[in-house]
Amino acid sequence: MNNLRRAIVWLSRVGHCRGFGIQSPTDYAFVRYVINEHWPYYAYDQLGGGDWLRRKQGRLCFRLANWRQPTVIVDQTHQAEYLQAGCRRARIVPSADTIQLACLPVDCDYQSVLARCDSRSVVYFHDIWQQPRQWRAIVADPRSRITYDLYYCGIALFDPQRTKQHYIINF
Repeated sequence: MNNLRRAIVWLSRVGHCRGFGIQSPTDYAFVRYVINEHWPYYAYDQLGGGDWLRRKQGRLCFRLANWRQPTVIVDQTHQAEYLQAGCRRARIVPSADTIQLACLPVDCDYQSVLARCDSRSVVYFHDIWQQPRQWRAIVADPRSRITYDLYYCGIALFDPQRTKQHYIINF
């Protein structure tokens, strides 16, 4: 992605920085301390090369695993290094019957993925900006209760007790 396009995306989302406008304390804390956490974590120095976007998304996967602390992580986005560093006790698998934390491409069969989610499931969708129609279908699905659009990726939470909400975040 070129620098001009990256600047345009950032400027169009500048009003959505660091949880501004989020009224739910739980969602605000998630945005501030998981999605947009800027403090260096203990494993950042040992993790990953690659371009800035791969590193940024990998660090988000690391923070999600660190926050959720699952026993099984479904990874189809090649972020296993970051996920394992975030939760050392977790097993990284390509598929599972019940999803605790999953990192999937947005063009996956989301119907079968959402059917395997429970109230504590967290699903990270990779490269939503390349397939916006698929991402909008995931957001519209009644099973995905809280969704975060980070432009490059998306996160869906599935707690049925929560009111359906969609947030656009400047990531």
